[in-house]
Amino acid sequence: MNILADELPEIVTIADTEYLVDTDFRACLNIILAFEDPELTPQEKRVILLSMLFVTAPPVTQEMYERAMWFLNGGHEDESDVVPMRLYSFAKDANFVYAAFKQTHGIDLQKDNLHWWQFLALFMDLGQDTTFCQLTAMRKRLKTGKASKEEKEAAREMPELIDVPDVDDRTLEEKEIAAEFERKVLEAQKRRNGSS
Repeated sequence: MNILADELPEIVTIADTEYLVDTDFRACLNIILAFEDPELTPQEKRVILLSMLFVTAPPVTQEMYERAMWFLNGGHEDESDVVPMRLYSFAKDANFVYAAFKQTHGIDLQKDNLHWWQFLALFMDLGQDTTFCQLTAMRKRLKTGKASKEEKEAAREMPELIDVPDVDDRTLEEKEIAAEFERKVLEAQKRRNGSS
C-alpha cells in the first residue's frame, strides 16, 4: 500500500469477509489509550478494540486480532518480537502531540478530520523543534545512558514529565499473583522489623 498512490483503506478482510472500520484517528487513539490503561484487563482491551475499530463486529478470532493490529500499525505486519523502547504516551503527552501537529503541519486536531494512516504519517514527521520531539529525544538519551548531566538532573527534578511507564500487559490473574507476593513480602518485612 502506497499512501501517495492508493486510497486509504476503510475495510479489512477477515476470513474472506470485508468489515468496515472506523478510520478516524480519534477512534484509533482511543483504542491505543485503552491499551495503555493499566486498570483495564487484556479482555477489556480486546472488547474495546473490537467495539471501537469495527463498524460491524467480526467474529473474535486470531485473524481478526491480527488484521486489527495491521490496521492500527498503518498497514505494516507486526512480526518483531522486540519490544520497542517506550519514549512517549498518547495519554501523558497529549498536549505536546496536539501542539506539535499545530506547529509542524498547521493541523488543529480538534477541528481537522484525518484517516488514522494520515495521522500516523504526519506523526512520524513532527518537527524536531517541537517540545514533543525534544522531550522524546531526551527520554531516549536518558534510557540509553547518553543524557548530559543537566538532562539527568532535570529528569530527577521532573519525573512526572520525563517518566513513561511501560504498558502492563499482564493478565488479571498475573496482577493478582504479583499483588499477593508483594503483600507477603511487606508482611515479612514488618515481622522482621517488629522483632528487631
